[in-house]
Amino acid sequence: MDIIKSIEHEQLKNKVPDIRVGNTVRVHQRIKEGNRQRIQVFEGIVIKKQNGGLNETFTVRRVAYGVGVEKTFLLHSPLIEKVETVRVGKARRAKLYYLRDRLGKAAKTKENVGARIENKEIVLKEEMPAAEEAEEVKAESTVAEAPVTESAEAPVEEVKAETTEEAKTAETKTENTENK
Repeated sequence: MDIIKSIEHEQLKNKVPDIRVGNTVRVHQRIKEGNRQRIQVFEGIVIKKQNGGLNETFTVRRVAYGVGVEKTFLLHSPLIEKVETVRVGKARRAKLYYLRDRLGKAAKTKENVGARIENKEIVLKEEMPAAEEAEEVKAESTVAEAPVTESAEAPVEEVKAETTEEAKTAETKTENTENK
């Protein structure tokens, strides 16, 4: 893999929402104001999707107080919390720029009546186990492959007994803290 592609692959989200042009969506975006953070919701019709990979964007349009507002969101941005599909629209074009010239009900897409509203997510990459878990798996496999002798069995049993005693003491400590 190319160096740039490998760096971009690390930045991709594991699961991205299935966004289609013509659908009405609700985008939850994290907004930072000073030292506080909040979630702002922007609901409108998806009028275009473009590019692919890390730079994939989608534009959402809504009419607020008689003024058309369009926002373009990066699909893989960490500031995008989630994207919900509110209504499945019927679009026969890739870009719905003609909605900019329309007002009222004419500025909406026809609803796909038989379609279910599903917030599907497309899995781009599987979550890999952490490096620590991978090392534990390797350590367990080497122990299992080693031949077992009589002298090696006795210490293993003692270790198991110690760990069960430690587990019992840990359980009593947690019970004591819960009772307080």
